[in-house]
Amino acid sequence: QVQLVESGGGLVQPGGSLRLSCAASESAATVHSMGWYRQAPGKQRELVASLNRQGNTIYADSVKGRFTISRDNAENTVRLRMNNLKPEDTAIYYCKLVQRFSYAEYWGQGTQVTVSS
Repeated sequence: QVQLVESGGGLVQPGGSLRLSCAASESAATVHSMGWYRQAPGKQRELVASLNRQGNTIYADSVKGRFTISRDNAENTVRLRMNNLKPEDTAIYYCKLVQRFSYAEYWGQGTQVTVSS
């Protein structure tokens, strides 16, 4: 069973920065892609950013230029650097891993990000 452990959420003022981390129990060789999704109250879960094993990235239009997804294969970790945060970025952020070959999906427990003055 794949385990995903997220960290780095919290309360930040508008314009501030946070870095989220997601540590996976899977090695990079068995991963097709990892990404971050978010869900705000009353809204559907949406893709924020994803990164596949070839290094290709996808970003939601609302975060382009502000968020950066990266990975550390040695630590089996994917990170999301979030700059210039806005109140509309407030949500629970979830890490998702898609396994290579099987395309099985696994989710982390979520971490709260609140942007407020």
